[in-house]
Amino acid sequence: LFFRSSLELPRKNMTWLLGALVLVLLGCTALAEDGFNAIQGVQTTYKTLTEGTGDAVVEKGDTVTVHATGIVRQTDKKFWSTKDSGQQPFTYTAGGGVITGWDKGAMGMKIGEVRLLMIPAAEGYGANGFPAWGIPKNGDLSFEIEVLTIKGKSATKAKRMADSEQDL
Repeated sequence: LFFRSSLELPRKNMTWLLGALVLVLLGCTALAEDGFNAIQGVQTTYKTLTEGTGDAVVEKGDTVTVHATGIVRQTDKKFWSTKDSGQQPFTYTAGGGVITGWDKGAMGMKIGEVRLLMIPAAEGYGANGFPAWGIPKNGDLSFEIEVLTIKGKSATKAKRMADSEQDL
């Protein structure tokens, strides 16, 4: 870079530097790319493909039923889908019932919402992978998750709010 003086930066470079500084100061753990959103505290990112409805959101402790399709990113091969013939929707407990990337990536989702999660190996099946499912060592994953039902704190709270609004 050539400057007229040591204190002068071209406006374009200054804007870039300020943007980079903001990202560092906010403590973003992953840079969002192609419309993907960072999740605080993890490297998993997500993109909302379909907005959900209602007031209930996935929270720790909820029983959540989803459709899910998992793909190994290095090979682009599907290793599991609840939508395949003979499969059923999958039910888990939010807050530890699935791999970290899925668990964190699904928090805050609403009924009917569909998200695409990009999960690094460390927040998936790790250094060992899951060979029985075709997930290699250090395999990065993508999951498409669709929330079908939420049972728990937020769902109960949302139902009570809806019932009280109907009484008005």
